Amino acid sequence: MKSDPATSAAPLRALGGALRSSEPVRAVPAPSAAALLLEEAADLLVVNLDFGAALRTCERAWQGLLEEPAGASLEVKCSLCVVGIQALAEMDRWREVLSWVLQYYQAPEKLPPKVLELCVLLYSKMQEPGAVLDGVRAWLQDPDNQGLPEYRSLAELHLQRVLLPLGLLSEAEELVVGSAAFSEKQRLDALQAVSAARQQQTHGHSGSEETRTLNQEGSSSHKFLSLLTLLRQLWDSAVSHFFSLPFSKSLLAALLLCLLVLRFDPASPRSLPFLYKLAQIFQRIREAVSPPLCQLPIQH
Repeated sequence: MKSDPATSAAPLRALGGALRSSEPVRAVPAPSAAALLLEEAADLLVVNLDFGAALRTCERAWQGLLEEPAGASLEVKCSLCVVGIQALAEMDRWREVLSWVLQYYQAPEKLPPKVLELCVLLYSKMQEPGAVLDGVRAWLQDPDNQGLPEYRSLAELHLQRVLLPLGLLSEAEELVVGSAAFSEKQRLDALQAVSAARQQQTHGHSGSEETRTLNQEGSSSHKFLSLLTLLRQLWDSAVSHFFSLPFSKSLLAALLLCLLVLRFDPASPRSLPFLYKLAQIFQRIREAVSPPLCQLPIQH
């Protein structure tokens, strides 16, 4: 039984239309093992939510790709990094992201733009932009990267998410002025952002100085009040003890107290009026606390 020519050629038409006898059969290349593992890792990440298995699958795929030439399977390598970064972030192991991708690319300037962008966004979101500072610097300074279409967007991302939050305003200005990737309008907008950040930084420093000064003044006032309270307690204690002494000892204690507190010279003529008044006061106190002679018991 002969096969129907129309039926036997049906699978081939899907590849390139009707075939002529002179055309060779074009076969679709089979996907590589790394591409299959990439698809498996994506399913584990998105469908199964098995982040650990997704990361391990990416690492298995990378082991096979390390044996291939450096320029082969660039898209697959980049996609494996994207899946691996997402898996690490989902497992709250985001601090390992940069070291994980660098073990496959060896140097930050060799990272694909998409991978570097994800690293900047991740560390910036987690409030640690300084972790990618040196890596992005190296990438932007590499001559091979400066001609890439993604260079300007990465420079802007580095400016907004890394340099400005870290307060590296001089470096931000150098990046904007020295890079040819920015148009005049983009350069003006970036410089305005740097100027606004500098003003905010200046106001923040002045505000912190005022707060520090107020705190110091408040601390000094508190110490002064504490000292006054302590002196008052000491004074009350001394006065109560003073009145419990005999008159002669009280007068001597008062003189010593005046010498210590008021620091005046009892031999000076200026001190005589004060000593005279002090003696009068103690005489009155003595008369007030001593019983009159008529009330003294008579001894027989």
